Amino acid sequence: MSDKKYSKKHEWVSLEGEIATVGITKHATELLGDIVFVEVPEAGKTVEKENQAAVVESTKAASDVYSPITGEVIEGNKLIVDNPSSVNSDPEGTSWFFKIKIKDKNEFDLLMSKAEYEKYVEENPS
Repeated sequence: MSDKKYSKKHEWVSLEGEIATVGITKHATELLGDIVFVEVPEAGKTVEKENQAAVVESTKAASDVYSPITGEVIEGNKLIVDNPSSVNSDPEGTSWFFKIKIKDKNEFDLLMSKAEYEKYVEENPS
């Protein structure tokens, strides 16, 4: 069973052992609208907490996806590169963006729980 946490930039992180899976939240997809392009990081790339790691473009806007934690990318999700609209239908499931081997579990522990994130979104809707 994995833990899932959330960032203020609307990314989610699921942690199993020292492997974190990162994606964007359903709320983020609702703000973006229909997603038409996705770029994910290559395996071997180091991503830093709160730095740009991927790109998502919709019919409304282009946006960076930030890594909520520091680590080394072990896999980018080819599925969403080939079929960007899948992010709209399953943003917190099969349409994750990348997996990383985390550097510091404390960064994960500092992220918001689902309840904390939902409260944050309610208070900061856009």
